Amino acid sequence: MPTFSIGDDDFLLDGQPFRILSGALHYFRVHPEQWADRIAKAKLMGLNTIETYVAWNQHSPERGVFDTTGVNDLERFLGLVADAGMYAIVRPGPYICAEWDNGGLPGWLLHDPELGLRRSEPRYLAAVREYFEALLPIVAPLQIDRGGPVILVQVENEYGAYGDDHDYLRTLTAWTRELGITVPLTTVDQPTAQMLEDGSIPDLHKTGSFGSRSLERLATLREHQPTGPLMCSEFWDGWFDHWGEHHHTTPIAETAADLDALLAAGASVNIYMFHGGTNFGFTGGANDKGQYRSHVTSYDYDAPLDEAGHPTEKFFAFRDVIAKYAEVPTEIPPAATDAPAFTASFEQEVPFADVADEIAPLRAFDRIPTMDELGAFSGLARYRASIGGRGGVLRFAEVRDRVVVSVDGVPVGALTREFKERSIVIPAGETLELLLENQGRVNYGKRLGEPKGIIGPVSLDGVELTSWGIAPVALDRLDAVVDAAATRTADAPISGAGPVLLTATVTLDAPTDLFLDTAAWGKGLVWVNGFLLGRYWSRGPQHTLYVPGGQLRAGENRFTVFEFHALTTPALSFLARPSLGPTEF
Repeated sequence: MPTFSIGDDDFLLDGQPFRILSGALHYFRVHPEQWADRIAKAKLMGLNTIETYVAWNQHSPERGVFDTTGVNDLERFLGLVADAGMYAIVRPGPYICAEWDNGGLPGWLLHDPELGLRRSEPRYLAAVREYFEALLPIVAPLQIDRGGPVILVQVENEYGAYGDDHDYLRTLTAWTRELGITVPLTTVDQPTAQMLEDGSIPDLHKTGSFGSRSLERLATLREHQPTGPLMCSEFWDGWFDHWGEHHHTTPIAETAADLDALLAAGASVNIYMFHGGTNFGFTGGANDKGQYRSHVTSYDYDAPLDEAGHPTEKFFAFRDVIAKYAEVPTEIPPAATDAPAFTASFEQEVPFADVADEIAPLRAFDRIPTMDELGAFSGLARYRASIGGRGGVLRFAEVRDRVVVSVDGVPVGALTREFKERSIVIPAGETLELLLENQGRVNYGKRLGEPKGIIGPVSLDGVELTSWGIAPVALDRLDAVVDAAATRTADAPISGAGPVLLTATVTLDAPTDLFLDTAAWGKGLVWVNGFLLGRYWSRGPQHTLYVPGGQLRAGENRFTVFEFHALTTPALSFLARPSLGPTEF
């Protein structure tokens, strides 16, 4: 069998120097029917390796569950990498960051307030052990010394930016070896002295994460990793977007020059990202460095392969650089073509209030529990309280992360965590209704694992409201409930006044990628054939949702929209190209 090891100066494949030319491609951000296409295009850019994180919470929505079907079929993904004649790097965390909800840590894990996150704390380590025992037996048989593609496995992720518990790293390393991983183990940190020293131990090979000043960063890395190959295992070639910002891009010539300098120095590289993909469903995370900002649905990342899998100018610039150092296939992938552009009408409209009791049956509470206490680690929650004909100033201790306020069925306004909004004037009425959205858990820094929902008491003119009906919103039964509740006649107009659920049928001759225009909508969620594409929001920058052709079928396709506010144009519109927003304001 082949061997892969770390030599005095190089990675060694069967004893011979080998440069890793890798690209990041997260299987859980790409429709499974598109995995092979994206892997093949990586090879056409000149890459020889595919890197992927493993998102623990994606596989384990509840404790004791480890799902490996569909988009979670890591074994199949790695098999496709091998079929393409490429190698693989696996980064299982348990923490991954990745602009992913909670940095990949399951919500249920952090329900225990005494649990010690990312350190040598018994309850945390017990859960990690269960995760490793489920995951690593999948990875172990696919290592290169057993005929598979996996050549490296990473331990933790950018740990030096979070902690310095070396006993924790030693435990993860020992378990990784015990559970069958024999290939070299690595860590990654930003190339500062403290992060590199805090984030690794001698048993692990240090690598760096950066996107500019390559020679300077490699020199710092060499000071702290004096032997073995130099590697930038996260070469940041783009960046991610938050709602309310511009769409981030990086200058192609500058980024290509930094890649060139890195390769000229003899280093190995993992391009982060080669293909970003999409934060489908509720998987996007958030940052909070004094202000909470949630990530958009697109994870295009200004990568060489765009969100829909088309090569960009950056693809060809990087390909030209790589061709100076390695053999590159002569074949090039086809350029993007226009997607079908058309409109479709909504057929059904059901106010959320008409079905709320069915998809979110209320339970009585004297105090407001967090969403975590309700067992709801993502999505929406509904709250109701009697206000006895009163109005005035409604005050919250804290909202995580956004709440739509209604009185007697009439929306009054919304409060957001982002702007630290905690009070609103409401009119006199009998019933207060709140629709709360968890906009994504923080994925980086000390706010990892914080609870979601309405935090603390709610008062009206200084008097605490204590009798509540509260429930998570069960979105998995949405279509059946909407069909049963729909009463609209064929000639009745669609109002689009939210909170409202709407459905439409789109008929296609064959499955194909689509770009759903959301610019004339307010804020909400979109499903296609029962699959949650993700969030949209009028504040942008993103104004289209990518609809992967693999989720569509020839014939009828059902689109369901949950609009929280109002649709300016109550119809579906599909565009020829994506609209991810301006690159500057």
